[in-house]
Order: sequence, then structure tokens, then C-alpha cells
Amino acid sequence: MSTLWFAINAIMPIVLLIVLGYGLMRVHFFDEKFLKMANRFVFFIALPVLLAKNIYDVRSIDQIEFGIVMIALVGIFLLFLIGLGIVIWLVPKDERKGVVLQCLFRSNFAIIGLPLATSLGGGEAAALVSILAAFTIPLFNILAVLSLTMFNKEHGNLSFKKVAKDVVKNPLIIGVVVGSILLIIREFIPKVDGELVFTIKADLPFVYQAVKYVADIASPLALIVLGGQFKFKALASMMREVSIGVIGRLLFAPVLGFSLIYLVDVIFPGFEMKSSYFAGMIALFASPVAVSSAVMASEMKADESLAAQLVVWTSLFSVFTIFGIVVVLRSIGLI
Repeated sequence: MSTLWFAINAIMPIVLLIVLGYGLMRVHFFDEKFLKMANRFVFFIALPVLLAKNIYDVRSIDQIEFGIVMIALVGIFLLFLIGLGIVIWLVPKDERKGVVLQCLFRSNFAIIGLPLATSLGGGEAAALVSILAAFTIPLFNILAVLSLTMFNKEHGNLSFKKVAKDVVKNPLIIGVVVGSILLIIREFIPKVDGELVFTIKADLPFVYQAVKYVADIASPLALIVLGGQFKFKALASMMREVSIGVIGRLLFAPVLGFSLIYLVDVIFPGFEMKSSYFAGMIALFASPVAVSSAVMASEMKADESLAAQLVVWTSLFSVFTIFGIVVVLRSIGLI
């Protein structure tokens, strides 16, 4: 019963915020213009600030655990390669292949992953997820651009310059870079009696508090907006692609992620298994496809309608799959 209650407490705040957004949209409290502007605020301002703050809050670069970082990066790259084979084999339309491929490897790490990991593992898991974001978000965006370009005949040959430009301009990556730079600068600040002589939090508390206010808005507002954007449409023409995306994103991806941790533990007996690792893996591999994937699909002339459906249905079914994963891992003492 305690395991069930733990899972409910971890997931239901996220679900309730999504339901709130959906309900407010249905009673016309929101309109499309508000949702569009709120989504822009979250994507361009609030989430980058949240990522930068969380990285800055890491006490030291020494806290970066590169073992779990490598597991995360290898897992994402494996999902990309396996997904590439799946879409070539099972998805007939070229304009849909890149959209489904993006769904298979790209999770909603920033919007759902961060609050989920915090619910599951507290501050330690939140710090871990922020560190993982510094490495995984750039990889997500690079692979997403490749996915949506390689099957699109309008783009012609892949352009390294365009891929690099799209990655550098991504606001989430900018937030990660800013936080990482601040963290590195802090390493060179002298200490007295073991305490830094200057920190933004201690010496410029008004700046830190203002940043914290913006960061605190990010996840709740993003989840409410996500709920408001839910649209249940007929799936007859894209049932195959949606099914592949949902199964791959919510079942195959987390199995691969947890399998990698298990293999590393077997191959390297000295590898320390922490509950925060599993909270981070749930956030990274079990969360639905990123909301921004639909925006990117539209901008790159892929199948925007399919991308939006994948966001909706992976988000909806993730409530049940994440719940099941949390219950199983909690019952065997891994979180």
C-alpha cells in the first residue's frame, strides 16, 4: 500500500495540472492565443531559466557523475539507431518517418521529466536530472534535426551548418550553457573557511530570488499549457505510426534504459546503484515525447499533425506506464 501511495503522490500532481489545463480550455477560460504565448514564455524564458538555476545549484563540478551521464547518452543514441531501422521498415510515408523516429528517442525531459524526478527522488534527483540535461538536451536536438531532415526531400542533403545553427539557437541549450558557465566560474572563486567568498545566492539574494520565481513557474505552467493543448482527433489515417510511437516511447525506451544500468552494474561491480539514478532514468526514458517536437516538425515541414498526436497520446498513456514503472521499482527498493 505504501508503494502504491508513493506512486500516486509522485505522478498525480503532474496529472492534475494537465487535467486542469484541459478543463480550463474546454470551458473557454483559455484561448489558443493565450496557450501559444504561454508556451512561448515557457520554452524561451522559464525552462531555460529553470535549467540554468538547477545547474548553478549543483554544489560542485565534482558532483557530476559521469557514469550515469554516459549511460544516458548511450541509451539515447541506441534508441536513435534502433528507431531508424524501425521507421525505415514499418513507416511507409517519408514525411512521417522522421516524426516517428523523433518520438522514439526524444523524451519530454525538460517539462515532465524534471518535476517527475523531483517527486520521485527529491533534491538529489533534481540535481542529477539538471546535470543530465546539460548533456542530453544538445544530443536530443542534434538528433531531432537529423531525423526530420534525412527523410525530407525538400531539405536535400544534410547541412552541418544548418544543424549546428538550429542546435545553438535552441533556448534550452542556451539555458544549459549559461548554467554550466556559472558553475565553472564558481569553481575559481576563492574560499574562506570552506565557504565561497561570493555567491549569487548569498550576496545577491534579490537576483537569485527573482530567478527562482521564474524557474518555479516553468513546470506548473508548462503542464497546464500541455493540458490545454490536448485535442482528441480521429486516428484512422495514422494509427500505425501513433502505435509505433507510443509503444516505442513508453515501453521499449524505459526497458532499454534500465537494461543499460543493469548491464553496467554487472560489468563494473564497483558501479554504485543509487535511487536517484533510477528516478533520472524514469524522467529521461519513460516520459512522453517532447512538446517541442511538434513545433520543430512544423518548422521543418514534416507531418505536424502526426507530431501533435504523438505528443497527446504518449502524454496520456504515460500516466499509466510511469505509474506501473514506479510501482515496480518502488516495490523492489530501487527508488
